[in-house]
Amino acid sequence: MIRACFEPPWSVRIEDRAPLTVMVMVRGEAWVIPDRGRHLKLRPGDLAIARGPDPYTCADDPRTAPQALILPGAECHYPDGRALNGSMDLGVRTWGDRLDGPTVMLIGTYLWEGEISGRLLKALPQLLSLTADVWNCPLTPYLMDEIVRDEPGQEVVLDRLLDLLVIAALRAWFSRPEAEAPAWYAALADPVVGRVLRLVQDDPAHPWTVASLAAKAGVSRAALARRFTELVGEPPMSYLTGWRMALAADALRDTDDTLDSIARRVGYGSAFALSSAFKRVYGVSPQERRAVGRVSP
Repeated sequence: MIRACFEPPWSVRIEDRAPLTVMVMVRGEAWVIPDRGRHLKLRPGDLAIARGPDPYTCADDPRTAPQALILPGAECHYPDGRALNGSMDLGVRTWGDRLDGPTVMLIGTYLWEGEISGRLLKALPQLLSLTADVWNCPLTPYLMDEIVRDEPGQEVVLDRLLDLLVIAALRAWFSRPEAEAPAWYAALADPVVGRVLRLVQDDPAHPWTVASLAAKAGVSRAALARRFTELVGEPPMSYLTGWRMALAADALRDTDDTLDSIARRVGYGSAFALSSAFKRVYGVSPQERRAVGRVSP
C-alpha cells in the first residue's frame, strides 16, 4: 500500500495485471481511465476499485499523457522504457512528484487473486466507485497516519487495514438497492441458509452432512436442501465441496504446508482423498496446482 502525491499535470499508466487495486481519494481530484468503458472521476472521500488484469490510467485529466508506467512486479518505467530508478520515491511508502502536492491518493494492490476472494470479486464490474455522499469510511484518516510509519510489523498492519477497507467497500457496494450480489452472499441474510453458510465457512473440517446442518439450523433435511438450493443455486454438499476445494487451492498457493496438513484442515482424511476430490473439481492435481500458483503473475 502506498500514498501517491502529485502536482498537476500528472498521469500514470497501470499495466501491472494486479487482480485488484483500491484507490481512496484523500485530497484533490483524479480520473481513472480504463482502456474500455467509461472514465471515472474521483473527488475527496471517493473510493474506486479496479479489477485486473486489464490496464488503465490514473491522471489529473484524461488528456494528460502518461509520465510513468507501472508494470508487473512493481517495476516503474518512463513511457519510453527507461527505468525510473526511484526518481519518484518521496519517502516511506510515498510516491509521486511532490510530497506536498495538491493531489493525494491512498492505493492498495492485491497481487494475487485467491479462490475464496475470487468468488466475490467476479461479481464486481471491472471498475467501480463509491462516492463520499454514500461512503464514509473511518479507516481513511487512520490509514493516512499508519502508511508513513516505519516500524516493525507495519506491512502486516497495513495489509489487515487494506483487507478491512475492501470488506467495508464491498458491503457498501452490495447493499445498494440495485446491486447484483452473488447468490451465496445474498443468502447470508437468510436466517436458515445464512446460518448454514457460516457454519460451513467457519468450520470446513467438520464432517458435515445435510442432516447435521439441518439440525443446527432447526429445520428438516428436505427443507434445508430445498431452501439452500433455491437461494444459493447449488445443494449444501456441493457448496461445501466447492468451499473446501477453494480453501485448499489458496493454501497450496500461499503456504508450504504438506498435502496431509491441508487435507485435514479442509475436512479430508488423507492427502489421497483430497487429491482425488481436487482433481475432479480443478482438473489438475494439487501438486500441479501448487506449481502453477507459484509462478509470478
